[in-house]
Amino acid sequence: MHSLHPSVLEPDATALLVIDVQERFRTAMAGFEAMAAGCARLARAFRALGLPVFATEQYPKGLGPTVPEVKDALRGGALDVPIPEKTAFSSCGCEGFLEGLRAARVRCVLVCGIEAHVCVSQTVHDLLAAGYRVHVAADAVESRRERDRELALRRMERAGAVLTTGESAAFELLRDARHPRFKEVQALFK
Repeated sequence: MHSLHPSVLEPDATALLVIDVQERFRTAMAGFEAMAAGCARLARAFRALGLPVFATEQYPKGLGPTVPEVKDALRGGALDVPIPEKTAFSSCGCEGFLEGLRAARVRCVLVCGIEAHVCVSQTVHDLLAAGYRVHVAADAVESRRERDRELALRRMERAGAVLTTGESAAFELLRDARHPRFKEVQALFK
């Protein structure tokens, strides 16, 4: 295969990170349902492609568990994705996360979840500082206030993250319609 531009996800070295898609946020965000559906689609796509998936929960005692529609996408079969708790806003402060990326030989991380201007932003900046190429699924991140989301996306992009959509990312990872999982992944985005 030809070499890929640095702003394109690498099919053999990309992981998904789903950040803090928890119950307490459901009624606090106008775009919650669409964001959660986008996170679930991405989790299913990455699992279908056999790519590593990571997830976190921010203080679930106060913010509730990961919502069922996302949890269901992270569960099932031999590839159950653990959802460790964290109190640090950055997922890089979640015990075992960075070690998991290293063990999976990840160079690129696609990030989705909430809130864009707090946990997502701090995670993205920490991943960039740690040398990872970072993409943000803009259609699968949310904040309580649209202005916070917009500014966070701009700030992450200025710092070096690539803004994308879930569908665009999935098709970058497929690379070709002859991919054995093409129809399965394509169906997630119809």
